[in-house]
Amino acid sequence: MNYQGIVHYALTNLQKTGKIKAEWIDKNPNEALAGTIILTLNGSTIKFGVEIKKELRNIHLPKLEAFAKEYDPFMIVAQRIFPKIKEELRNRNIAYLEANGNMYLNEKEIFLWLDANEPVPIKNKTTNRAFTKTGLKVVHQFLLDDAWINKTYREIADKTDTGIGTIANIFNGLKDDGFLVPFNKDTYIMENKKKLLEKWILAYEKKLKPNLAIGTYRFADNNTFFNWKDIKLKERKTFWGGEPAGDIYTNYLRPEELTLYTTEPRNELMKNYRLVPSQSGNVKIYEKFWKENTEVKDAVHPLLAYADLIMKGDRRCTETAKKIYNEYLQDKL
Repeated sequence: MNYQGIVHYALTNLQKTGKIKAEWIDKNPNEALAGTIILTLNGSTIKFGVEIKKELRNIHLPKLEAFAKEYDPFMIVAQRIFPKIKEELRNRNIAYLEANGNMYLNEKEIFLWLDANEPVPIKNKTTNRAFTKTGLKVVHQFLLDDAWINKTYREIADKTDTGIGTIANIFNGLKDDGFLVPFNKDTYIMENKKKLLEKWILAYEKKLKPNLAIGTYRFADNNTFFNWKDIKLKERKTFWGGEPAGDIYTNYLRPEELTLYTTEPRNELMKNYRLVPSQSGNVKIYEKFWKENTEVKDAVHPLLAYADLIMKGDRRCTETAKKIYNEYLQDKL
């Protein structure tokens, strides 16, 4: 379903209630948003500036919040919105409409919250090989240092622990999406790095990170959680990610959940850090998927810290992610 199809399908389902009238006006060429929805309910009419997404993720929330402030009243229309993201949108008082007709708005004394319809399924397209589990490791290296796009396939494969036979497919995928552009016969330049980072984060959240999960734990001594900075991590083996990495880089965030990336075996992790498996634990551990760390000794690179935080979606993590982006990433993207 294309973007126009999403909004028309959503409005058709919304109007099945018989009490809401809705009209879609496509954007003018110079407008930033996708268009306008005019809603009429109980004699009141509201015009919403609209952005359209196929599937909404936490990474989109900061931009939507900025749109909501600039183009008030504003609405996001999406084919599907996951329950936790709906909650975050409501917390920010951002109106939303799903393709199935589910809706939230709180505007001009009109409050409407519909959430009874089943989600409209999203059909997955053929996967771009640059954004498979293997491809994401290679793209991660390119985002850290774009000089690697002009290394030999063998060097790239060795650096990222991937098979040399997959590198050509990853390059083709990046070229197909316009992220790699030939400069001359033998070299490439990387384009649209910020967009590539966003696409990498979306794919990392869905495809790679879940496969890296080692487990969820708690400390045998609860006080250890609050004194996490005193923990001596195994050098070059284990690194803070997520919220603790955010605090290390910004001194702004008090972690409510600890994230570790490691190459230590599970039994050594439990012994070295006195960890106990717990489904409700506040320590999440993932396999380290890169070879070398290039920033603070005990923390993952700011790029991965930013990704972890922006995927969380809540305000405190989003604000910390913005600080990391502004200080460490924006000049490189």
